[in-house]
Amino acid sequence: MEKAERPYDVVVYGATGFTGRLVAEYLARHYGQEGPRWAMAGRSGAKLAEVRALIEAPKNTPLIVADASDPASLADMVRQAKVVLTTVGPYQLYGEPLLAACVAAGTDYADLCGEPVWMRQMIDKYGDDARHSGARICFSSGFDSIPFDLGVLMLQKEAVARFGRPAPRVKGRVRGMKGGASGGTAASLKATLAALGKDPSLIPLMASPFCLTPGFEGPAQPAGDKVQHDDALGSWETPFIMAAINTKNVHRTNALLGHVWGKDFVYDEMVLTGPGEQGKAVAEHMAKTPMIGRPDDPQPGEGPSKEERETGFYDVLFVGEMPSGETIRYGVKGRYDPGYGSTSRMIAETGIALLSSTAAGGIGTPGAILGETLVARLRAHAEIAFAPED
Repeated sequence: MEKAERPYDVVVYGATGFTGRLVAEYLARHYGQEGPRWAMAGRSGAKLAEVRALIEAPKNTPLIVADASDPASLADMVRQAKVVLTTVGPYQLYGEPLLAACVAAGTDYADLCGEPVWMRQMIDKYGDDARHSGARICFSSGFDSIPFDLGVLMLQKEAVARFGRPAPRVKGRVRGMKGGASGGTAASLKATLAALGKDPSLIPLMASPFCLTPGFEGPAQPAGDKVQHDDALGSWETPFIMAAINTKNVHRTNALLGHVWGKDFVYDEMVLTGPGEQGKAVAEHMAKTPMIGRPDDPQPGEGPSKEERETGFYDVLFVGEMPSGETIRYGVKGRYDPGYGSTSRMIAETGIALLSSTAAGGIGTPGAILGETLVARLRAHAEIAFAPED
């Protein structure tokens, strides 16, 4: 079926899971029946109907039964959709059959993947086929890594406007965040560690900042693995757990855009903890207390209450350093907790932005494929602010 003739603009695959339900709920409440034609998909028709009622979606919202263990059902689903949004992870365990089906059908795809080794394997395996079929594949379309990917993109636009060139050095610094990691994030970390233990040859790939830019190795990057003081910002800083995926996606965006920020571009991420002895103590405590990988990690399907989601937030500062010594600052601030409330909005808006995109097919990033179009949608619909700071 030609893409323009497909019955559904967007299909939410995994709609019975915790995050998938939030994506479906967002589409139902934000767009209802006036926006894109969308459907809910998952393994159980009965559970899909239950979730449809729970989120008070229109009673005629279509339901599609599809299962990663049944390739024919996935193929049938993606042939009916222009865009598929998937929240079914860990992607290294469950993601490839759906990705392969989307690539074969020329169906656009967005996920919440933060598993760089799997992403690289999929780039190597399906990148050429996606270019040929026209399928646009957007990995990491949630808190990892949209605020960071698009934050750097917008800072660089501002740098070019002010200084006539991009900043060769950018720092991403989390100034504040409320909201824990999701059960899916914890499961993905455990699956990645298991994969590295099984095949140690993958460890260098995981460690490389340029894991997602096959054929290109840029300059040495800051390790970001220890507590340190940033004199320029007047604050202590501690390692940021999501830097391992975000930095790789930012470098991939740069590469896909033709290295518009330079082949010597340097980028890292840390969490700011404040000045003085108190700032140092907080940084050291956070460095010793991992966000995930603990016995009390949430399980897949578990998540925070509605109140916890709605009172969460994040605030990220980007600092560009110019060769002249001048600096430029840019802020990205999101309402709602990052792992669920904001992430569900980000992937939904990524899917809607893909509907009007004229980008070529291929495995990319939200920044490279959608860029400022997605920034505009997130500002207008997802309560995420992007703004330069004096």
